[in-house]
Amino acid sequence: MKKTLVAVVALMLAWSAAQAQNLTGAGSTFDYPIFSKWFSEYSAAHPGVQINYQSIGSGGGIQQFCSGLVDFGASDMPMTDAMIAKCKVKLVHLPVVLGAVAPIFNVSGVSNLRFSGETLANIYLGKIKNWNDPQIAKDNPGVNLPNQKITVVHRSDGSGTSFIWTDYLSKVSPDWKRGPGSGTSPSWPLGVGGKGSEGVSGLVRQLPGAIGYVELIYALQNHITVGAVKNAAGNWITASIASTTAAAASVKRMPADLRVSITNPPGADAYPIASFSWIIAPVQDPNSANGKVLRDLLSWIVKSGQSESAALYYAPLPANVAEANLKVIYSLK
Repeated sequence: MKKTLVAVVALMLAWSAAQAQNLTGAGSTFDYPIFSKWFSEYSAAHPGVQINYQSIGSGGGIQQFCSGLVDFGASDMPMTDAMIAKCKVKLVHLPVVLGAVAPIFNVSGVSNLRFSGETLANIYLGKIKNWNDPQIAKDNPGVNLPNQKITVVHRSDGSGTSFIWTDYLSKVSPDWKRGPGSGTSPSWPLGVGGKGSEGVSGLVRQLPGAIGYVELIYALQNHITVGAVKNAAGNWITASIASTTAAAASVKRMPADLRVSITNPPGADAYPIASFSWIIAPVQDPNSANGKVLRDLLSWIVKSGQSESAALYYAPLPANVAEANLKVIYSLK
């Protein structure tokens, strides 16, 4: 009897192991807070499914995905045609959430600041060196700005957050576009690098006179002051769910490949430094069982996961984008 019981238990364990599915992903730190929530809830509702996500930055996620090291990547920058051509994996881009990148600062005696795009570009180009510079004063009439040196903080790793930031600067500043340009790892003219959004927010908190940029949730979680940014309509807008949603409203029709930039959009209430964030998935997973779980996870994110977005200061996908997403997801193999 004992031998029979041991054999049954062994068979059950073997069956359980065979049924277990482990998905691995890597990439965006921008997405990490919402991914942690989603993947935990999905695994709880689907016993036997484990999702391991490495928050290593968009550049690292793209590299690992294209090298076949993970089941999916995550990026706040859509891959370029050249990057896709070099990738070993035939892929699709699936926008899964909307977020905002906010300027954060640590300025003595100042709790509210406004920034035009030109001002942000000139700070990051090193043309504006002190907080009492006339250009910053012009953006902030009546604010008592200190004679304090500006310390620029940027990402040190390949980052989709950096792409969103520099994509915006390239649209509002010809000097930035001709110089560093947009990318996950631009050639920064100056500044101190922090790894991940956690590193940037930590440095801004520690360094008097610092300015940086992070995904909105990191600023809020770390109680760092966020600046308002002048949008294309000339209004000063603070990053929020509503203003990020307004930015997405500028996209009336998604392109077939679902790659699109929404920085500096039209609209009176649109926040100008907002973006979709994408999961990059294989058209056909070489592991059919993993592919089935990944398709189910992706459809769950679109259908059910969006309700979790607002609690973590992301904006949910517009209905037309969700619909376009599902058509692509259902075509995967």
